[in-house]
Amino acid sequence: MFFNIPTLFTWTRIVAIPLIVGVFYLGLKPELQNLIATVMFVVFALTDWLDGFLARKLNQTSAFGAFLDPVADKILVCASLLVLVHLGRANVFVALIIIGREIAISALREWMAQIGASKSVAVHMLGKVKTTVQMIAIPFLLYDGLLFGLIDTGTWGTWLIWLAAILTVWSMVYYLQKALPEIRKRVK
Repeated sequence: MFFNIPTLFTWTRIVAIPLIVGVFYLGLKPELQNLIATVMFVVFALTDWLDGFLARKLNQTSAFGAFLDPVADKILVCASLLVLVHLGRANVFVALIIIGREIAISALREWMAQIGASKSVAVHMLGKVKTTVQMIAIPFLLYDGLLFGLIDTGTWGTWLIWLAAILTVWSMVYYLQKALPEIRKRVK
C-alpha cells in the first residue's frame, strides 16, 4: 500500500533529509546545530526498525513498502555523508566508496530481480553489520563533540566511518561473487 502506518514512517525518513541538511544553514551555534542534526538522524534512523516491526505486527507489508524502505535508508545515509564531507568531518573518499557501493548494489539487485535471480543477492549479515556501523558512525560525526564528557565522537566517528567503508567494499565483493554465476551466464 502507498499509505499505511509503516510506509508513513518510511516517508518520514525521506522528509527528514532536507530538515537534517537545513539545520546547518539556520545560523545556530555549531554545538546546537550538531545536537539537533544528531537527534534528528537517530530518531529518523530508528524509524527504519519501527516501520519493519509495524509492517510485520500489523500485517501491512507491501511491495511498495519493501521498495521504499531501502531507498529511504540510502538517501538518508548519502545526504548525511554529503553534509559531513561539506563540514570536513568525513573524507570524500569514504563517502564515494559508500555512495558508489549503494548505487552499484542497488543496480545489481534490480538487474538480478529482472532476470529472476534476486535470491543470489539477498541481504546478508555482512550488509547488516555494515549498515549498523554506518548508523553509529554518522551520528557520532554529526555530533562532533564530547559525549557524556568522555567519548570524543569525532574521533570515534572517523574510525567507525572508515570501518564502514571497509565493510562496504567487503560486502560489495560478497554480493558480486554471489551474482557472478548469473552474470557469466548472461554476458556470453
